Amino acid sequence: MVKERVFVSKSDNMHLEDGIYPEEPIRVEMDTEENEIQGQLNDLHGFTTVDGEGSNVVFSREAPLISSESRTSSGCCCSLKNLKSGVVATDSELAKDKFGQEKKLGRQDRMELGRLFQGAMSSHDWELAESLISLADPQTLNDALCITLDSIWFLSTQQELHGVTALIKKLIASGAYEFTRAALRTSFLASCVSACQSRTMSLADTVTVMAQRLHERLQECNGDEVLKAEAGAKVQKFTEWALKCIGFHSRCQGNRDGVSHSSAVEIQFQLSAFKTFLDIAGNQLTGKDFTEAFDAACFPLTLFSSSFDPGWASGISATVIQGLLGLLVEGGADNVNQCFLEASRFGSTELVRILLQIAQRNSLDVDVDLALGFASHYCKIGTMECLVEDGNAVAFLGPLMRAAERGCMQVVQWFVKRGCKDMDLCLALTAATSSSQVVVAAYLLPHVPQHVLAALSIEILKAAGERSGGSLDGVAFLLHSDFLSDPAATYAVADSIARSDDEAVAPDLKAFLREHWSEAAYLEGLNQGKKHYMNLLRILKWGGSPICLRDLPGPLRVAIAYLPLYRECIKAGGRLLSQRLRGQLVEAVNRLGGGVLEEVSQGRELLAVLEHHLPPFLVHTVCTC
Repeated sequence: MVKERVFVSKSDNMHLEDGIYPEEPIRVEMDTEENEIQGQLNDLHGFTTVDGEGSNVVFSREAPLISSESRTSSGCCCSLKNLKSGVVATDSELAKDKFGQEKKLGRQDRMELGRLFQGAMSSHDWELAESLISLADPQTLNDALCITLDSIWFLSTQQELHGVTALIKKLIASGAYEFTRAALRTSFLASCVSACQSRTMSLADTVTVMAQRLHERLQECNGDEVLKAEAGAKVQKFTEWALKCIGFHSRCQGNRDGVSHSSAVEIQFQLSAFKTFLDIAGNQLTGKDFTEAFDAACFPLTLFSSSFDPGWASGISATVIQGLLGLLVEGGADNVNQCFLEASRFGSTELVRILLQIAQRNSLDVDVDLALGFASHYCKIGTMECLVEDGNAVAFLGPLMRAAERGCMQVVQWFVKRGCKDMDLCLALTAATSSSQVVVAAYLLPHVPQHVLAALSIEILKAAGERSGGSLDGVAFLLHSDFLSDPAATYAVADSIARSDDEAVAPDLKAFLREHWSEAAYLEGLNQGKKHYMNLLRILKWGGSPICLRDLPGPLRVAIAYLPLYRECIKAGGRLLSQRLRGQLVEAVNRLGGGVLEEVSQGRELLAVLEHHLPPFLVHTVCTC
């Protein structure tokens, strides 16, 4: 079964810190945090089988951002002197270690160094940032690498590009080694940046929308509610961090209410910086790392997708994510198809469009027909349009039949309007009939050509009965509707199945048709009608009721005798009455002097004769019920 992932992993690559507030510094937290949600949603399943990787994405703590108060160069220099002297006093041997592998800063020193580094980054003081590297211990170097990579999605000039790439090279040369963590979190952040650029609402409103969409997505998944709640809390926390990170950088650029749109040149700077990181990391990043980073980049887009404007995927806002995903595929990400299927399942139309483009550019196979099944199963009409028009999905039968079985009229109508084969429509009608989806069956019936129905009538009823699950309302609907548009033919088909010795015919279906729709049922109806009439005569002659029925007006006597039969016929509806009811009605009309109307096509005439003898107020009341 396809795994419904909520961006959770078995490895511990990204670090998420508690206590993040948008107007306060986002601090460095160096202590290793145990991953509390390892694979908690690994057992969540969809409705079909998809093998693939990319489900081992992780959360850890994030590296720091700093408030504007900490970005002044004078404050940085003073703090730098204090921190430097503190490190020397703690261990005079650290200066001998070129790469700082033996350094071990205290918590407060690490936090202070993180603030200083973030301040230097936000003020583009590259010299100060480089000088801080020499004071960092290994974990601080890793956090600084994350901070530096996070900033690349906000680059706007060639000078900033040179400064950032120089820092990346310096950090890695000095001993930063957590390439997986850095790649995953920056991929996640880049996706959030790209998504937020497409939105008109403020970042504060975006947090609310994201939380609501995450809640909806978790509700759509199967699995333990406690595990889903824990996973959801982790995901929401990290996504809120990303949005606060975006808000911080936006404020540094003078945009307090939203994310500025990057130009084509700026996007090239940003992708160039990321490519530099990948080149330097080299084989330190494995195919699995690229796969997880690809998953990390795709996930936020499924949360924001409902707010994207149509055509977002072809606009400037999507250029960054297209380039990022392309680089990750080149690096070895092999989960394009799985992400594509999940995007389809959650109705992330614009992400589906992007992944289609990436698959085409890289000559990758994506299962558009299976994706159409996902989208239709969850009634994602916009995504279905994309998969057919952009992805050339053509396998309509499976999704159409499942929609008919579930009674999803919107999806059924969409497929019919797109154009379906006659046989596909017939099979969908059978599916709707078997699951007693009468409304859907009524919609599909006129679209199935009569010659197809005539040729397959017996098989349609047999298949519907076999898969009925106990309810034969769908079969009754087809018969009452005279689905062959020929009463004699419709009755004959039902009688044929009722008398069949074929063991493949469902016993319940055979018994139902024998009792209500066979020739034997018609004869039984005539017999019941005669018995009923004889009972009425006995009551008139020997009844002990204080009310003398003979003294009542004729219409009331008819109502007493035949109102239950009339109501049962009205309730049945449709163009044809069952053979049992028709037999009773023929006998009743005959006794009322309406003549013998035994033709199978005269059901309406029979009912009209009975209505003529009933009091008008009863006919009116019954007809409006």
